[in-house]
Amino acid sequence: MKNIGVLGTGMVGNTIATKLIRLGYKVMIGSRTADNEKAVAWAKENGDNASAGTFASAAAFGDIIFNCTLGEISLEVMKLAGIEHLRNKILIDVSNPLQFAPGQRPVLIPELCNTNSLGEAIQHFLPDTQVVKTLNIVNCEVMVDAGKCGGEATMLLAGNNGEAKAAVTEILHQFGWNDIIDMGNIEHARSTEMMLPVWLSVFMATKNGHVAFKIVR
Repeated sequence: MKNIGVLGTGMVGNTIATKLIRLGYKVMIGSRTADNEKAVAWAKENGDNASAGTFASAAAFGDIIFNCTLGEISLEVMKLAGIEHLRNKILIDVSNPLQFAPGQRPVLIPELCNTNSLGEAIQHFLPDTQVVKTLNIVNCEVMVDAGKCGGEATMLLAGNNGEAKAAVTEILHQFGWNDIIDMGNIEHARSTEMMLPVWLSVFMATKNGHVAFKIVR
């Protein structure tokens, strides 16, 4: 069973890291400091296979890395994690290029949509890392338990490396995703990231976070 590093101590990172522990993986959750209170508390709650460290130590620890940080700081986090710690590894990017302002609806970062994407920007910064974009079109509870949306939803993924996408697909199956579409190379992260405004509108209309997309074909 591979070691997994999770970058980010928020709700998404915590939820994914906890699910991975339950699946039997060894997981290190990373943040800016080794003594981050949320990360240390999570590690204590989740047993011997759970640990906490910096972004760099989590990246070095993992054979596979999850980027669960806010999209507006993800590139900064990749720098802190260290190119040398991520080289020749799989990085699963579940983040979205959203800007948040108090009292306002989140919006896509202009330079990371339409003709670009956060997934592509991370891949450009980490040319020797196999970046796979997936899980970013649902909330974190549905990410790790596809059945929570109440139906057979579709999960999309994109990346340049076929072997990396196959390894990520195995994890998606463990998270309960059975209907998975490989969109192609990392350029298709543009499409999945731009689905977030649709998801947000549906969430606001239904007040239900357990919603997902189904591709009927």
